[in-house]
Amino acid sequence: MPNSHQVRILSAVAGLCMVGLGGQALAQASVENFYKGKSVDLIVGGDAGGGYDIYGRAVGKHIAKHIPGSPTIVVKNMPGAGSNKAAEFIYSVAPKDGSVFGIVFPGAIMTPLLDPGRLKFDPPKFNYLGTANKEIRVCAMRSDAAVKTMEDAIKSESIIAATADGGSTQDYPAVMNEVLGTKFKIIRGYKGTKEITLAVERGEADGLCGWAWTSLKTQKPDWLETKGVNIFVQFGMENDPELTKMGVPPVWQFVKNESDKQLLELMVGQQVFGRPFVAPPGVPEATMKALRDAFAATMKDPGYLADAEKAKLEVDFDSGENVQKLVARIYETPKPVVDRLIKAMKQP
Repeated sequence: MPNSHQVRILSAVAGLCMVGLGGQALAQASVENFYKGKSVDLIVGGDAGGGYDIYGRAVGKHIAKHIPGSPTIVVKNMPGAGSNKAAEFIYSVAPKDGSVFGIVFPGAIMTPLLDPGRLKFDPPKFNYLGTANKEIRVCAMRSDAAVKTMEDAIKSESIIAATADGGSTQDYPAVMNEVLGTKFKIIRGYKGTKEITLAVERGEADGLCGWAWTSLKTQKPDWLETKGVNIFVQFGMENDPELTKMGVPPVWQFVKNESDKQLLELMVGQQVFGRPFVAPPGVPEATMKALRDAFAATMKDPGYLADAEKAKLEVDFDSGENVQKLVARIYETPKPVVDRLIKAMKQP
C-alpha cells in the first residue's frame, strides 16, 4: 500500500497528465475551429504543368481531409525567379496563421546562402511540412547529339538550354564546367522546362542538365519510350536504382579530389528535400503540428498514392522535422566551400 506522501505524488502526476491531455485536446479543437469553413492557399512556385505544379496539385487534392476542420485547398501558381518570388511571398507577405503554405524549388531554399543580400528571407526560419520526395537530377542529351557520355562532354562542346532566372538547369552545367571540366555552352533565357524541352526537340539545344528525374518521367515520358534522349549522368547523395539499372553513372565517379567532392555535396545535398512544402515563420505550434501530421498522412493516403502512380510521381517522403534540421545544417557550411560554389555558378 502506498503511504500518504506517495499518494499525493501520484495524484499530482495524474493531475499533470490530465492537464497535458486537456491542453492537447483544446489545441486540437482550436486548430479545427480555425480551419473549419476556411480556404487555404497552396502556392506553387512554378508554372502550371511543370513537375512542382503536378506535385502541388496532387498534395492539394488529398491533404484537406487530413487537416482538422477539412478546409478547402486552393492551388495558386506563382512562378518567377527560380521559385524565389513564391518563397519571398510565403515568408514575408502570407498570413502567419496556417492559411497559406506552398511548394518551392530547392534552389529557392539555397539562394540566400549562395547569393547573400539578394533576397529578404531566411530559409532556416521557414516552417517545413516535409518533402514529397528526395530528388535525383540528370543530364540528358538528344539521342542524335554528338555528346553521349560524360567523357564526351569533357572533350567536346555542346549546347545546354537553361532557364532565364537561375535554378538547377543553369547551376548544374555551370558547376560541372568549373569542377569537372565539361565544355557546356549554356544558353539561358527559357521560361521553364517546358520551353527547354521544346528547344531540345527543335534542335536549338543539344540537351539540358540539372533536370529532376521525376520531372523528366512525368513531363516527357515519350522521350524515354522512344529513346529520344540519352541520359549520361545522375546527381544524388545516393544512386537511383532505376537509373543505375539503365547504366547511368553517378557524378561522383568523375570527381577527382576531396575539395571538388565537398563542393558538389553542397549543391547536391539540397536534393534530399526535392519537393519541399513550406509555411511562413510564426505559424502557431499547434497549427504547424497539424499541418505536418496532415502532410505525413497524405504521403500514405491510398488516393494520393494512386494518383502519384498514375502521374508517375516518385513517393519518397521525409518529415518536416528532418527537413528543418537539414536546412539548418546546410546553412552552417564553412564559408570557403560556399564561396567556391558561388564562384562556380557565376561563371559566364
